[in-house]
Amino acid sequence: MDPDVALAARLATDLDRAFPALVDAHAGRLYTIALRFLGVPSDAEEVAQDALVRAHRALADYDHDRIRVLRLRPWLATITINLARNRRRRQADRRPATSIEPLVATGLEPRQALGESPPAIAERREERRRLADALLALPPTARSAVVLRHVDGLSVAETAAALGRPEGTVKAQVHRGLAQLRRHLAPETHIDPNSAKELTA
Repeated sequence: MDPDVALAARLATDLDRAFPALVDAHAGRLYTIALRFLGVPSDAEEVAQDALVRAHRALADYDHDRIRVLRLRPWLATITINLARNRRRRQADRRPATSIEPLVATGLEPRQALGESPPAIAERREERRRLADALLALPPTARSAVVLRHVDGLSVAETAAALGRPEGTVKAQVHRGLAQLRRHLAPETHIDPNSAKELTA
């Protein structure tokens, strides 16, 4: 059984007892979503905490049957993205994330080779910084789609549910977002944009 299905059943039965399990299972990923959207660790931590508070309040108002069928991953992602968007609109600060690990599978960052020299490690860190900058420079619609699809690892269907958009729209936004990232990064790095996998299906 899907762990989230079992967790939803537990939440429906006894919200207060089961909620710590939801926090344990999802707090880290909500922080990551917020960090990749906002780029500032302290802001991301606040957004993730606020998302969990909002989730508890919402669940307290839901009836048992609604909780049982709740798809927790996209539902929590929706709350987090909405809070992150609102926070970003209120801020002038646009500092990039200090490091970034996602999107390797899209070909936008080379994997670390064994026995890398210090200059090579420094260059890889610089490439990650540029990737973080490029991700934050995407339009919010594309950024949210790319973050949920390739950072959080939601399926296209789950990403569409989280963002309230049709699946075809999400696929197009992810495709355009990845293409923009490749265009932004290719001139400055040794990354071949043509080698990137098209993970939009």
